Amino acid sequence: MRPKLLLDMNLSPEWVPMLQAQGWNAVHWSTVGDPRATDREIMVWAAVNEHVVFTHDLDFGTMLALSHEAGPSVLQVRAENVLPDHLGAAVVAALGQHEAELSSGALVVVDERRSRVRVLPI
Repeated sequence: MRPKLLLDMNLSPEWVPMLQAQGWNAVHWSTVGDPRATDREIMVWAAVNEHVVFTHDLDFGTMLALSHEAGPSVLQVRAENVLPDHLGAAVVAALGQHEAELSSGALVVVDERRSRVRVLPI
């Protein structure tokens, strides 16, 4: 079963229909939680509800490394332009390439040219 994606507030809701069109189950945090929630609250929700956190925020990777937890997985984009019309193809390719790792616990970092994966715990 494909991992479900939870988009952080720092990413445009425009990602949701684009990812859904590619067959991914995706929700934006603004539709399931308090927009002012802390990163920790978002991580807890993602873990409880079995979602991968999709973010542009470096704090999520840091939280994973410091916690030594095996989840939730995090998909992090690293670019100036993080809109789906610019990074969509790279993100969808990374999701397909690292689907198994994201399902079992990983930090995947995607930029315009490549993706990297670290299996959890870090």
